[in-house]
Amino acid sequence: MTHSPERPPARGRPGAAADLTDLGVDYVELYVEDLDSAVSAWTGGYGFAVAGTGGGAGHRGVALRQGRTTLVLTSASSGRHPASAYVSAHGDGVADIALRTADVPAAFAAAVAGGARPVRRPVPHPGAGPRVTAAVGGFGDVVHTLVERAPGEGPGLPAGFVPVPGAAEPSGGAGLLDVDHVAVCVEAGDLDATVRLYADALGFREIYQERITVGAQAMESKVVQSAVTGAVTLTLIAPDPAAEPGQIDEFLKAHHGAGVQHLAFSSDDAVRSVRALSARGVTFLRTPGTYYDLLGERIGLRTHTREELRATNLLVDEDHGGQLFQVFTASAHPRGTLFYEVIERRGARTFGSANIKALYEAVELERTGRRGGR
Repeated sequence: MTHSPERPPARGRPGAAADLTDLGVDYVELYVEDLDSAVSAWTGGYGFAVAGTGGGAGHRGVALRQGRTTLVLTSASSGRHPASAYVSAHGDGVADIALRTADVPAAFAAAVAGGARPVRRPVPHPGAGPRVTAAVGGFGDVVHTLVERAPGEGPGLPAGFVPVPGAAEPSGGAGLLDVDHVAVCVEAGDLDATVRLYADALGFREIYQERITVGAQAMESKVVQSAVTGAVTLTLIAPDPAAEPGQIDEFLKAHHGAGVQHLAFSSDDAVRSVRALSARGVTFLRTPGTYYDLLGERIGLRTHTREELRATNLLVDEDHGGQLFQVFTASAHPRGTLFYEVIERRGARTFGSANIKALYEAVELERTGRRGGR
């Protein structure tokens, strides 16, 4: 396993970063088959609250809120809406990672000039909500809606959505704050091209790379992050075609191409968040007990105790900036593709080399266990 954290900025199209220095995650939209069931899972299991509703010809939508995170769930009621084809091909999944920017027309022009596929040209929106939106293509069937809001505006709703009066997070929420990063599986051979797309079209820079080898399986990973603010982070993962097929190959086969493997939600107390989520019925991947038995030889804990980590299956690692704690849910997706992460950063800015390998091994155990139970 090799890694190169904090790589120099990737070279992109000159001038692109000047138009795209302020990018942040505005909302994440998932296309789902059964809207009511999906809303119930997110509110009951993960502690999100309904913040708004929307819809129109051929679709219904619900916006959910927790902390600074807005999730939008959209279900097609007509075959003409893109959610219909998406769900048919991929099942429920992330279809749009909307990016907030101060100037949508400038950002759209810079992205298209840098090689992004234009999906929807800038459109002004009168009244409350976004001022202007546009959209460009990302990886696979995932797009990026570009969203322009009033300066200083907090978490908002997508264009056309109506706020739910008095919406608030339910008491005893899970303490999920924001989208820390998005993990993406791409086809073998597409990793470098995807990095270049985000560098040239959206001004991202490559900050980290790693090769993970577990037995006869292997994968390559590169992390790209939005310029200056670093508020948008994508972990891009590709299988090594020279190695034996593994879980990344299985994701790509089941998902029918590139897509989001997991969303990572930040927390300021991962132990508390995991306990709250577990009490709500969320299931997490189990970490082998030997991981905690050997933990004291590898790292000196500063925040949580070893027994707290063992009880919640949290992994811990550190870099030059501090420590991080993270844990991954078991996938409840019918195809076993999409899952989620809770991450607490105590100064750490990277992704925990040992944890990435531990995640791979934990998912592999779950994957082989599912096969054995069929």
